[in-house]
Amino acid sequence: MESVHVNGVTLHYVVAGAGKPVVLVHGNGEDHGIFSVETEQLTAAGYRVFAPDSRGHGANEPLQEYHYADMADDIYEFIRALKLEKPALYGHSDGGIIGLLLEIRHPGTLGALAVSGTNLSPRGLLPSFLEEFTAINRERPDPLVTLMLTEPDIDPEALKAIRIPVLVTAGEHDLILREETEKIAASLPDARLFVLPGQDHGSYIVGSRIMGNLLLDFLGKTYACA
Repeated sequence: MESVHVNGVTLHYVVAGAGKPVVLVHGNGEDHGIFSVETEQLTAAGYRVFAPDSRGHGANEPLQEYHYADMADDIYEFIRALKLEKPALYGHSDGGIIGLLLEIRHPGTLGALAVSGTNLSPRGLLPSFLEEFTAINRERPDPLVTLMLTEPDIDPEALKAIRIPVLVTAGEHDLILREETEKIAASLPDARLFVLPGQDHGSYIVGSRIMGNLLLDFLGKTYACA
């Protein structure tokens, strides 16, 4: 893995392929390895993939406190440090939150955006999931779980400022409420929405070619001609 120091932290990342840049951002408690299949698909199709581990995740040093705004600024600085020109970004779960916040906080940074299983606030998560992890975190506090239970707080109106094409996906049996996914897509000026039958939060992403195929179709119609 390579590394770069940005926004007060060191981010480790992998890079593969050649062509237009695509940044892949994983979810809470994960690392870049969840995108092994998508990385193969994207590089075979002629894209250059950059897959960082988010702050405190994977090969990076763990932290005692996390905020999505910091993570969004991390990836913004990552893009600047590597001199990537309007890359596409795909974020799963927390990675999707990061992608939305990045383009809200730093408009025009990205050329295209795709988000999966993403919420605007903790209220967008299934109540049973919230209850379970609230109880777990009460017994064994974890700063990453605290992050998920207390953030983000994104106003749907803020999404109207995102002018680039956005692919919004979720599984039929996702941890995210269906109405939350639909709200995100409806609030974006240029969104494409796919809810995948029979899939859960990560089943069509980790070890699956489904998300990669959706990304390739989306990027081929939007990012390739940007």
